[in-house]
Amino acid sequence: MLTIRLDQLPIHHVLCLGAHCDDLEIGCGGTVLKLAEGRNPPAFTWVVFCSDARREAEALRSAETFLRQASSSRIIIKKFRDGFLPYDGGQVKEAFEELKGQVSPDLILTHYREDLHQDHRLISELTWNTFRDHLILEYEVPKYDGDLGAPNVFVPLDESLCRRRIEAILTSFPSQSGKRWFSEELFRSLLRLRGMECNATSNYAEAFYCRKAIVG
Repeated sequence: MLTIRLDQLPIHHVLCLGAHCDDLEIGCGGTVLKLAEGRNPPAFTWVVFCSDARREAEALRSAETFLRQASSSRIIIKKFRDGFLPYDGGQVKEAFEELKGQVSPDLILTHYREDLHQDHRLISELTWNTFRDHLILEYEVPKYDGDLGAPNVFVPLDESLCRRRIEAILTSFPSQSGKRWFSEELFRSLLRLRGMECNATSNYAEAFYCRKAIVG
């Protein structure tokens, strides 16, 4: 398996796109921490599309935690209705076009295209529709629908980073604490599974889908 170190890639600006207030943390929080705490931390633009007053406060607090050591960060929390993004498609598309005029990222982290949640899937589709000359990695979010696939890019995480990632998620989003899936066991289990799949010496990894990349 070919190994490419994150700190060897020319990543100066990362665009993080999440449909809901905890999607980015669950899907790629460890990778964000690894980039932000690296030798040459990039700038981040962090965008969440669905929120209400309580969830917005949680999302802001969480994003500030994950991006604390970034070279710079811009956090955008929009107020689209959870579960209804496809029905607000025109306005969501306009939000993407606005982003396109504001940022030129080296790396985009977005939802998995085959995600069965309609909000997640729309964000992925509009990412590809809007940004055509960028490295795009699609993250996964475990859920009841059972839509986990076979990712082809892995970011190993050490035990300390896994623990901090999970603790930050659990403490940042108290509104989700009563849900059966919102647990340390589930979050750690997926990291362990992906760590096994990429033979990570640390035992843990986050996983992504890379659909297009140019080597040369």
